[in-house]
Amino acid sequence: MNISQRIATELTIAEDRAAAAIELFDAGNTLPFIARYRKERTGGLDEQQLRRLKSLLDQLRALEDRRRTVIATIEEQGKMTPELRETLLAADSLTLLEDLYRPYKPKRRTRADAAREKGLQGLADRILEQERTDETVEEIAVPFLSDEAPTVEEALAGARDIVAQAISDHPDVRQDTRERALRRGVLYAEKKDEDEKDKKDPGGTYQLYYEFKAKVGRLQPHQILAINRGESEDVLRVRVEVPERDWREAIAAAFRFDPNAPLHEQLILAAEDAAQRLLLPAIERDVRRNLTERAEAHAIRVFARNVRALLSQPPLTGETVLGIDPGFRTGCKVAVVDPSGRVLDTATIYPHEPQDQWEEALRRLKKLASKHDVTLLAIGNGTASRETERLAAELIEDLPALRYVMVDETGASVYSASSLARAELPDMDVSLRGAVSIARRVQDPLAELVKIDPRSLGVGMYQHDVSQTELEKALDAVVESVVNRVGVALNSASPALLTHVAGIGPTLAERIVAYRDAHGPFPTREAIKDVSGIGPKTFEQAAGFLRIRDGEQPLDASAIHPESYDVAEAVLRRADLSPRTPPARRADALVPLLQETPLPELAADLDVGLPTLADIFKQLVQPGRDPREDLPAPILRSDVLKMEDLHRGLRLKGTVRNVVDFGAFIDIGVKNDGLLHTSQIPPGTSLQVGDVIEVEVLNVEPERGRIGLGWAGIQD
Repeated sequence: MNISQRIATELTIAEDRAAAAIELFDAGNTLPFIARYRKERTGGLDEQQLRRLKSLLDQLRALEDRRRTVIATIEEQGKMTPELRETLLAADSLTLLEDLYRPYKPKRRTRADAAREKGLQGLADRILEQERTDETVEEIAVPFLSDEAPTVEEALAGARDIVAQAISDHPDVRQDTRERALRRGVLYAEKKDEDEKDKKDPGGTYQLYYEFKAKVGRLQPHQILAINRGESEDVLRVRVEVPERDWREAIAAAFRFDPNAPLHEQLILAAEDAAQRLLLPAIERDVRRNLTERAEAHAIRVFARNVRALLSQPPLTGETVLGIDPGFRTGCKVAVVDPSGRVLDTATIYPHEPQDQWEEALRRLKKLASKHDVTLLAIGNGTASRETERLAAELIEDLPALRYVMVDETGASVYSASSLARAELPDMDVSLRGAVSIARRVQDPLAELVKIDPRSLGVGMYQHDVSQTELEKALDAVVESVVNRVGVALNSASPALLTHVAGIGPTLAERIVAYRDAHGPFPTREAIKDVSGIGPKTFEQAAGFLRIRDGEQPLDASAIHPESYDVAEAVLRRADLSPRTPPARRADALVPLLQETPLPELAADLDVGLPTLADIFKQLVQPGRDPREDLPAPILRSDVLKMEDLHRGLRLKGTVRNVVDFGAFIDIGVKNDGLLHTSQIPPGTSLQVGDVIEVEVLNVEPERGRIGLGWAGIQD
């Protein structure tokens, strides 16, 4: 089975669609470009299918590369046989390939190697053959005695070492034992040192695992990662036990044991030695690695899903925002930002005791809000946030048109100290940049959050415990996906945002912004070809995801690719329209056109694919529509809620801040987020970061800062 067949089978798609996608990837096309603008070639494979296809393609090609290396190595050893070659070529996974290669893999000198050097391979072969004979064990062993193995027992011990290695290295034994261990093995965890427990785990973080036992196949991802962390912090001792019956059956299935053979007992001894000394330790490592990979993959998926939802939060356009980065000792940093994100003013206030400081802070905020016609306050949710929230509530009493919103400030300090922040806000103190970031996050979460490493956004669990390479790869894919789905305003986007446009990357993003700064706004998409390094291929990949509003070419404001402008203009002409006809007037003319000429017929007339024509119609009616508009807007508040205000049965709206394996953390407007446990979420309900839902308070523990929530509904 070739690669395209294998992928088609795995993904349950037609082989020609898989082959077309592979050809497009190999030609240097980006995933967003293929998903959006090459639907005819791939049969309409969506972004998720293409991402799975690309991942599988990379895995299969890595398998083929490894297969070639393995075959070449065995051939160099002169040990290749037609049967072995056929088995190697048929191996359909890296694990199976490595199992087959293991007997031939160069390794450190072993006890079996030492026994072979003593001339005991022949005796080992006799043990494995289990031949029935009238000879005694001693008579069989005598011909193999030598100066290196002068006694029968030494000769037999050496031969058993060779047999033990053969049993442990046998691919069927390895695979069978591993599969049984993954199904029926048991993982045990226990506290490592009773006397040191309180020192190493003072908060009892790992108390659940001090005496823990679970079947390998039933372990949950968060349990695996917690146990791994407890082990790495030297708190827990962990082991995996494989039932004796399982490994004995795996060995018995691959080797013949004959009770009537004189060397039967020697094979039993060798098998037990192989299991305890070689096989089971290796299988335990394999099982732990398998569990870890599975748990990490799950954690990465959860984290990526949360990041996608966070980046997809709807922007609050047209707002002049006063951002506040709360603090005690150094005061609260304040920045006023106009609707385009331009900084209008900054300040530092100290809304703390004594009362005159509080009143001075309130006076300064009122002056800033009035001077710049502020419409919204954005308050970071870190230290001193609730005290600052109370200040905002007092300000709103004097300026009732104002509202405030709590903003997750995670990562703001990372941005503030970054080279990008220094380039964007060169003359501003680093402490004030955080307030700017908080304000801009409300106006356009995507544009601001792409400036921060997604790992610093605080919407996952165990993100520092998983493979950072795989995590970075997954998060880069999420950012790429969201940025290209939304589209990027070419004449206002930062280098951080442009970096994620299909085909551009960081170097070209910097060049585009530098060219824009030197020559002014780009009048058309075509104009970016004047930027050094942007050739035909880069333009093809990127152009459809860039937006220019009020430019020379009206279609540049849409997601229609320049390669399809002729088709779009032909459609408009048939409806007696032009690209400059306002979108609001186009629908009235385009709907009758489709009634007169069905879309398939029109596609044939215009010599264009049906999916492309359907996309063009959507964009002509709603050019460059932001998909984030479909999501609920942030909750804007005018009053402060305290922990003391909560009581059992109270219903209120909240915003999902983080989704984890055991539930979701909900911001209900008090200092601590409440936990909506999975048991409280209706079956089939999927929550994501940013969802606005109605919850009911189940319990409040003020001294521990814990709030238990129940489900009360979801808001449209």
